Amino acid sequence: MRWVTTALSSGVGNPDDLSRRDDTTRASVAVPSPQVPGAGTLRPVLGIETVFASPWQLLAAALVLVVAEAIYVLLGFGAGLVAVGALALLLPDVRDVVVVLLLVNLPAELFVVASSWREVAWRGVVVLMVGIGVGIPIGAWLLGQGDPSDLLVALGVVLVVVGSLFLVISGGLRRRRWPGWVTVPVGLTSGILTGLFGTGGPPLVLYYQLRGAAKAEFRGNLMAVFLLMTLVRVPTYAGLGLISFRRLWSTVMVLPAVVVGAWIGNRLHLRIDERTFRRLVAVALVVLGVILAVGGRG
Repeated sequence: MRWVTTALSSGVGNPDDLSRRDDTTRASVAVPSPQVPGAGTLRPVLGIETVFASPWQLLAAALVLVVAEAIYVLLGFGAGLVAVGALALLLPDVRDVVVVLLLVNLPAELFVVASSWREVAWRGVVVLMVGIGVGIPIGAWLLGQGDPSDLLVALGVVLVVVGSLFLVISGGLRRRRWPGWVTVPVGLTSGILTGLFGTGGPPLVLYYQLRGAAKAEFRGNLMAVFLLMTLVRVPTYAGLGLISFRRLWSTVMVLPAVVVGAWIGNRLHLRIDERTFRRLVAVALVVLGVILAVGGRG
């Protein structure tokens, strides 16, 4: 269940789950050290250590990231849904997957937020972040009390039902103004789910979808929340020793694929109409719900 729950937030992973330092020892120039699993065979070619074991593994990871970033920039969520599960099949250390995905998502988040600045309701985003900040430790505490698999299955079922309903009424969603007090519980719920499963995205997606937000507003506000999460997580991960030089260099190596994916996603976002966008969001919610439910039972 761990890779499923890790995969489903645009802010993938929980620092508590990654608190062990990377014990990889960087090879000395004078005395070669044993090869670390998942890092090394590219070194003779590039003269530097990476998380990729071969050029073919690098190519496969790049192709995964093209698709993941296209979806992320198109919809405003879903990168982890595509990337973490697929990359976990390629890289033996899930910490490599989580850290690299965190770093490659940052440029896409900055780009979308900058291009959608006027669409972002910053006051609401800040209130959501307050609720998320309060909810994360609550979720982490609940996680320590027992197996939350049943709750994960229940969340998956809710997303399938709601996503299916959105598919039926996607053309008839009307813009509505929620009372101000709704924002705090939405953020709190997102934070609790982040602490429990590492997936805080679903409540935020439902919140903006039920508001009938236009596609630019929907994507911009989601990305603003995820960007703030990323800006908190990066120094946290750095302090825990998780952002190593080989992970940074690996991120640089796949950045061209990320740029291509982001370009494709943005082109699609600009071309599709509002009704098609809402249908895509609804389908993504159904897929997300199925994965959560199946992963929870596993």
